[in-house]
Amino acid sequence: MTNSDDAALAGIGAATKELHLPAVRQEAPRLAEMATRTRTSHLGYLAEVLSAEVDDRAERRRERRLKEARFPRTKRLGDFDVSASAVPPATIAALAKGDYLDKGEPVCLLGDSGTGKTHLLIGLGMAACDQGRAVRYATCAQLVNELAEAADERRLSRLVARYGRVDLLCIDELGYVQLDTRGAELFFQILTEREERSSVAIASNLPFSEWGQVVTDARLVAAIVDRLTFRAHIIETGTESFRLRATRTARARTR
Repeated sequence: MTNSDDAALAGIGAATKELHLPAVRQEAPRLAEMATRTRTSHLGYLAEVLSAEVDDRAERRRERRLKEARFPRTKRLGDFDVSASAVPPATIAALAKGDYLDKGEPVCLLGDSGTGKTHLLIGLGMAACDQGRAVRYATCAQLVNELAEAADERRLSRLVARYGRVDLLCIDELGYVQLDTRGAELFFQILTEREERSSVAIASNLPFSEWGQVVTDARLVAAIVDRLTFRAHIIETGTESFRLRATRTARARTR
């Protein structure tokens, strides 16, 4: 490397720091060597350097969206065991494209514990993040508790508005904790804020006919079911637990 190259790299380092172009600073030397070997034109080299910056920024945005979604674990739709599930692979593939998000359509995942509801819920959320969508995950209990705290602190309207802006709200574990009247009303407020504008994906271990066990106000539970089923993708994940089946299979192999 010549003295002029050293000076050029120093200039690139200073300029990219000032302009906040970390990928250009990191990739410029490597791409310059590659351009020399392949006799790439100056314009070709510039295009490669700028492309590296664009790719890096896209990846950082994707990572930020995943972090902001607050998923409890990583679950990809591609890792879902369709051979062990009652859910048709075509249904998963169709939802993975994200067309339902453009239409603000709900997704309801209904089935017993261990049938893949949470995997599919998180997988849909992560797929949406990859597509550039803003996503938020919460259990039903977490969401209601957060809303109740905000109401007590007189910042409920701001929180509801913030939840209204995300492209996909993933609500897990509806059915495990009973909601009191106040909690159910707060939950309904979120659904109303997003109705027919932004998608809600929800996972429940109860069929709709038993949601009255979670929300005891008959009129309120009817309104909640109505909001979540209108133009919805309703997916039944079955009754046989993946985990229980895997345990039985493992025990059978050791005998």
